[in-house]
Amino acid sequence: MKTLNQERSEYTLKKVLDIQGKDYSSFIAGTPSMILKNGFGHTLAFFLSKGKEEHKFVFNLIQNWLIDKEYIDSIKDNRDFMLKLSTINRKSYIEAQKETLLLLEWVKRYAQAFLDKKKENS
Repeated sequence: MKTLNQERSEYTLKKVLDIQGKDYSSFIAGTPSMILKNGFGHTLAFFLSKGKEEHKFVFNLIQNWLIDKEYIDSIKDNRDFMLKLSTINRKSYIEAQKETLLLLEWVKRYAQAFLDKKKENS
C-alpha cells in the first residue's frame, strides 16, 4: 500500500514525463506562489482564460487529481469543475487548495529535473 505522498509523486512523474521536450518548468515553479498570492480559484480561472498549453497542463493535472482523490465530485466539463469548486464548503475548499499545493511541489521538482532545458544542456 502506497502513502498519499507516494501517489502524488507517481502521478506527477508520469504527467511530467508525458510532456518532456516542453519547457514548462519556470511556469510550473511559479504556480504555488500564484495560488498563495492570488487565491486558488482565481489562479485556476486565470489558467482557463489563458488557454496556453502550459496553463491547460497544470489546470488538467490539478483538476484530475482533485477529482480522483474525491475533493471534487465527478464533472461534465471545466465549467462544472469551477462551479463545484466555488460552491464547496470552506473547509473542503481549503483542503483542496492544500492538497494542490502539496501536489505542485512534486510537479515543480520533476519539472526542474526533466523539463528544464538549461539543466539538460549542462
